[in-house]
Amino acid sequence: MTVRILVAKVGLDGHDRGIKVVARLLRDAGMEVVYTGLFQTPETVAIAAIQEDVDVVGLSMLSGAHLTLAPLVVQALRAKGSDIPVVVGGIVPRNDLADLEAAGIAGVFGPGAGAQQMVAEINRLVATADR
Repeated sequence: MTVRILVAKVGLDGHDRGIKVVARLLRDAGMEVVYTGLFQTPETVAIAAIQEDVDVVGLSMLSGAHLTLAPLVVQALRAKGSDIPVVVGGIVPRNDLADLEAAGIAGVFGPGAGAQQMVAEINRLVATADR
């Protein structure tokens, strides 16, 4: 089974170099990658994820709005009856990890997270998902 992942930039964060690198790395690892582009809303990400029938949603967060926006993506997905796991990558202080987990975020990849770690964790999430 080929893993399908939607990667998105939510909110006003215009830094997209990292997400493009991650999208390519995931593609090179054999995943199908859908990139929604910059300045998405939680609602548009949820709609795209459901329409594209992805296995995982990956959010790139560099703006410091991860505690607000990432949970809103999870809420938008759940409100639509979807249990697609959501992971966050970017600048996330360790102190925020518990809050993100409590909000339903399935994984966080901070600075220094390697390609193998991301690919392995995404594959693990897909293998253990109850979908």
